[in-house]
Amino acid sequence: MTPQPDRLYELLPAVYRMRDAEAGEPLRALLQVVSEQVDVVQADIERLYENWFIETCDVWVVPYIGDLVGEPPSAELGSLALAETHRRLRAASPRRQVAGAIGRRRRKGTPAVLEELTTDLAGWPARVVESFRLLVVHQAINHLHLDRGRTLDVSEMAALDRLGGPFDTVARTLDVARIGSRRTRSRWSIPAAAVFAWRLRPMSRTRAEAFCIDRTRHRYTFSVLGNDVPLIAGPLPEPDVTHIAEEPNLPAFITRRALHDRAPEFYGPGRSLQICRDGPDRSVPVHDIVAADLSEWAYRPRPHEVAVDPELGRIAFSSRDEPQEGVWVTFNEGFPDELGGGEYPRELSPPGPRYYSVGADAGAGHARVMDAVAAFEADSKAGRTPDGAVIEIVDSEVYQERIEIELAPGDRLELRAAEGVRPVIRLLDLYANRPDQMRVRGVAARRHSSGPCPPAPPRLVLDGLLITGRSVEIVGPVGEVAVRHCTLVPGWSLEHDCRPSHQSEPSIELDDTTARLRVERSIIGSILVNVSEVTVEPLEISLTDSVLDATGPEADALSAPDDRHAHAQLTAVRTTVLGRVLTHAVLLGEDTIFTGEMRVARRQLGCLRYCSVPVGSRTPRRHRCQPDLMRAAAVTLAEAQRLTEAERDALVAAETLRVEPQFDSTRYGTPAYARPALTCAPEIARGANDGGEIGVYHDLFQPQREGAVRRALDEFTPAGMAAGILFAT
Repeated sequence: MTPQPDRLYELLPAVYRMRDAEAGEPLRALLQVVSEQVDVVQADIERLYENWFIETCDVWVVPYIGDLVGEPPSAELGSLALAETHRRLRAASPRRQVAGAIGRRRRKGTPAVLEELTTDLAGWPARVVESFRLLVVHQAINHLHLDRGRTLDVSEMAALDRLGGPFDTVARTLDVARIGSRRTRSRWSIPAAAVFAWRLRPMSRTRAEAFCIDRTRHRYTFSVLGNDVPLIAGPLPEPDVTHIAEEPNLPAFITRRALHDRAPEFYGPGRSLQICRDGPDRSVPVHDIVAADLSEWAYRPRPHEVAVDPELGRIAFSSRDEPQEGVWVTFNEGFPDELGGGEYPRELSPPGPRYYSVGADAGAGHARVMDAVAAFEADSKAGRTPDGAVIEIVDSEVYQERIEIELAPGDRLELRAAEGVRPVIRLLDLYANRPDQMRVRGVAARRHSSGPCPPAPPRLVLDGLLITGRSVEIVGPVGEVAVRHCTLVPGWSLEHDCRPSHQSEPSIELDDTTARLRVERSIIGSILVNVSEVTVEPLEISLTDSVLDATGPEADALSAPDDRHAHAQLTAVRTTVLGRVLTHAVLLGEDTIFTGEMRVARRQLGCLRYCSVPVGSRTPRRHRCQPDLMRAAAVTLAEAQRLTEAERDALVAAETLRVEPQFDSTRYGTPAYARPALTCAPEIARGANDGGEIGVYHDLFQPQREGAVRRALDEFTPAGMAAGILFAT
């Protein structure tokens, strides 16, 4: 509704308005104030109609509508109610639970409704398998059940590939363990229904450059970093709500057998996989695609054939028909969350008056990043960038150049990726007598300031970029450097098995600078701080929803040269730090996992709360951190049971080891990178201040979502049956 400040004033007779004008319009000013409150009341009345419907109501109305239909939101999802507007959690909001209550109740007890529950409550694609149908039975000849499990046939290669997974069709013998058990779990029991859930999200890569791994130009990887990456299928929508999800409806890993048997289902424009050669628009036809095992690069494709290994993300061309102008690929790779940049939506600021586009297409303003930087510096020197500038890369190409950005006082520069692309900045070893890292350098004012106050220190924002090959160095008087949705590859680059190429090299160097470093939703390698402790105050380093990876538990994630304390004050919130931390002070550590030893010089400043910190660390005061809580509980238990000193020490050591964080993978480039394992202790999985998971994936609320699904399964599972959640990814 458009505000109308004079709506009440215009209702007055003209004679009163004339007299009010002669007196200076005091009555008009009064009625304008009254009109503001009338607009508020009218807007609230109009909103009442919207609050009648679950699709349009406010968040606070959802529990009331749930009570009306007998489906109050799950207590596990209570912490998600206010976070429902968060883009990443819309699929798991309480609104979906209430909206589908009546429809689910009508189909209560069917396998399809269990799938719907998992998707609505947790946002995980799911498939329900009635495991009792796969148990060994003696069938009557006159009444065959072809949907029952069969004995193993070694000639059925597709069935062998699916063995043990959610699409397994091989008969099994009975196991008495319950599928819903918290300890020993088995899906092969009589009243069992297994709910397979896919937690990894398919992250799309569209027309990205493939990586050539040899000089013969016929061996490539889908990953631009040269590492092996398993490909994931883009799921297709199910035809109706009663349909049981099949392999095409789920974000499952593509196997070699599946690509061989159903290549048109996966390959082609608009599908899960596409390869272009000698131009980003020259697609390889599907009849030339051959599924092959390229683990040892032993397969030799024929001319015009293209061998693809979807399990390793590798491509091989014939040595007599290799590409001459490059290879571009479109595919999906799995990752737990929208983190580190990609084609997912991001919140971008408006371009502003000074906007420089960079891209390989003719429509872009500049072909190289440094061309746009030079144009910005020229405009800054001429005084044409008072409100800052934006350099935007509009494609997913690889930019191999040496980048050096000079920022003067008053400069505001944002170097970012456009919406829906993921550009790569590859910093190569170009010079023998100088460093090749990306350098951000603060310089003196380019022009004389005419204002009464000196210009503010410069500010740089890096957003949506993948930087590999070298580090980012910040030098000189810089105010702030913000890194958002970026990946600064830990270890600079990767080997084929995702091992870092340079384990001891930092990703960010703060060298004789005053810059504040702010990292948000990014993946970075170690930070090296080399500043004077005499002339400069401790630098402020802030990490939020990020991964700080030193590539090894004994390596330094934050330090100064020569194994000294970094002259910095660290703030880490919902972050996973893989490596040691040596710093001057920690202002705040909250919901953060520190895997390496912490050595803080100034312990009187700041605190750690709801964190995981290794034993023996020197930190500021700690509040409800692990393993402190479990060690104290173990000591209390030992005293209550009157254990000997040796038995007490053994109990404390066992509890300390139990709550040590465990990860599915700690190598960047793997699908489950930095994700806590399912075997992680509950004190880690629910150790955050709101009962959530500690670490970078806190905002996924995975423990709450899993708990909500488990409680719902108990209600909607048929009597006499048991249902359990099994994670496929």
